[in-house]
Amino acid sequence: MERFTISLDDQLAHEFDHLIAERGYGNRSEAVRDILRVHLARLRETQDQDGPCVANLSYVYNHHERELSERLAGHQHGHHELTIASTHAHLDHEHCIETVLLKGPASAVRRFADTLMAERGVHHGQLNLVMAEAGQSPAHQHLPHGKAGKPARHRH
Repeated sequence: MERFTISLDDQLAHEFDHLIAERGYGNRSEAVRDILRVHLARLRETQDQDGPCVANLSYVYNHHERELSERLAGHQHGHHELTIASTHAHLDHEHCIETVLLKGPASAVRRFADTLMAERGVHHGQLNLVMAEAGQSPAHQHLPHGKAGKPARHRH
């Protein structure tokens, strides 16, 4: 791990310490690491708009809107290569919230999210997109583990 020192004026240091306490960070280093990760992820997103990503799309919609539920499901089926899973919950007599987990090229995920959020009757849509880090394989295998992280033994 590398170490470096930064200097902050008193007001900025005070505001930063307030943020640290408010968010529950253990120390300044943890907070700085998170801030850097967020900033670098945004930079990667602007530089590699077609790179692999994972995303969470959430929106509220009126399920009484004519055929809206069917249209939303149709969009998800039509883009099954992007859609990992969806969760649906009833908020009240008229409104539902849906969360759709997505994975794929960032530009395709954004277009798909825009399409869903543009449907008449969809409200409060928001996409949280996370670019995959450089060098990460989009698909890899996890080996099953037994107790204490030891490989599980399989009997045939």
